[in-house]
Amino acid sequence: MESRYKYLRIQGLELAENTMYAKGVFSMCWQLVQNDVMDEEDADLFKEIDAWFADVLPYPPQCKNNEKVVCFFKTENSEEMMKMIRPALWLLEKYEHPYFLVYTNTPGEIVYEDKYQVVVKVPGILNIEPLQESWSPED
Repeated sequence: MESRYKYLRIQGLELAENTMYAKGVFSMCWQLVQNDVMDEEDADLFKEIDAWFADVLPYPPQCKNNEKVVCFFKTENSEEMMKMIRPALWLLEKYEHPYFLVYTNTPGEIVYEDKYQVVVKVPGILNIEPLQESWSPED
């Protein structure tokens, strides 16, 4: 499947404490495991998924060092990754944990790159702007 977008991130509604950026798929699933939301069979399934990724997907030094970064899959090489992550998405759906597939060509400042992913520096400040006034075409 040819995508017009270069990068994909699977993220939720909650912010990660260290980055103040939306938590990624692994953080969301681990949170469900650690909070005993998932039953044992589902937790074991996620642990198998996580172990597969730990074996196949390089662990960026910026993530090891707990830097303020987030990861995006490269869409050009993500077919195998998406096949393996689908059961984790199914688990999020089963436990009614919202997530979003965020596609972009401009993820931010790339500080690491490998065959499957890029790691992007998180901006230091969240920009919160006032709500735009409502408008309608009839105005």
